[in-house]
Amino acid sequence: MNETLDPGLSAIVSERRQLIGLAYRLIGSLSEAEDVVQETYTRWYALSPAQREAIDSPGAWLTTVAGRICLDLLGSARARRERYVGEWIPEPLPFAWTTGRPPAVDPADRITLDESITMAFLVVLESLTPAERVAFVLHDVFRYAFAEVAEIVGRTPAACRQLASSARRRIREAQASPAPIARQADIVKEFKKAWEAKDIETLIGLLDPNVKAVGDGGGLVSAALHPFEGRDQVATYIMEVARRASGLELVERTVNGQPGLVLLQAELTVAVFAFQIDGDRIRHIWGVRNPEKLRSWTGE
Repeated sequence: MNETLDPGLSAIVSERRQLIGLAYRLIGSLSEAEDVVQETYTRWYALSPAQREAIDSPGAWLTTVAGRICLDLLGSARARRERYVGEWIPEPLPFAWTTGRPPAVDPADRITLDESITMAFLVVLESLTPAERVAFVLHDVFRYAFAEVAEIVGRTPAACRQLASSARRRIREAQASPAPIARQADIVKEFKKAWEAKDIETLIGLLDPNVKAVGDGGGLVSAALHPFEGRDQVATYIMEVARRASGLELVERTVNGQPGLVLLQAELTVAVFAFQIDGDRIRHIWGVRNPEKLRSWTGE
């Protein structure tokens, strides 16, 4: 039999990237997103050939299954993160995971795929309930109709509309006014120079008065267990980190589609820094040191 005629194989080729992009946005972990997609295809191939042939849209079926798996994982993730050592930050990526998407079902172009991959956006998603997160990402980011979202979330279309509306309101309240990418890159470059020169005065000038810095070591490597807030406290902490990192190389890299920094030791990534820049000031800094979240940076 010619395998290229297998609708399941065709679905894998055409849908896998979008499914991983969707699952990553929902879960905040690339490795877990890949596991979700693997389980999704395992369930597809567990169907009989007749059952697969009876499915009009394999892509829609795969999205529904992946969405339900993510919803279940999000429910258990809250308990797991309560046991997590220190702060939990979404897994940073050395690229922006863009995917294809269905035609828009809502004329309001609220969230673009590029916006939905930034660290700041992913962190805000963490504050939503699992149902809010799934409904919002599927509708506002990937443009699925509420009738389709309802199939995944297990609620009525009207209830899903309310979930997305609640999520949208909370995200709007948390969002800043991001600086243009070119300006962000300039500020990150200035931050890097201040780090290397151990120039605390320049660093303080780059920080918002209410700046917040969060580290994630996962209990596997040393990292601050609690956030630092306020420009003086954050600047002092960053200078201490810079002194301890003597001999390591700090380089500019794209982190989740935005300007960021990577700390290298013998060409091995040991930390990734993402920023939220509001106007001309750094409002948030996220530093990921957990080696399990740096696999996509090391090629391992």
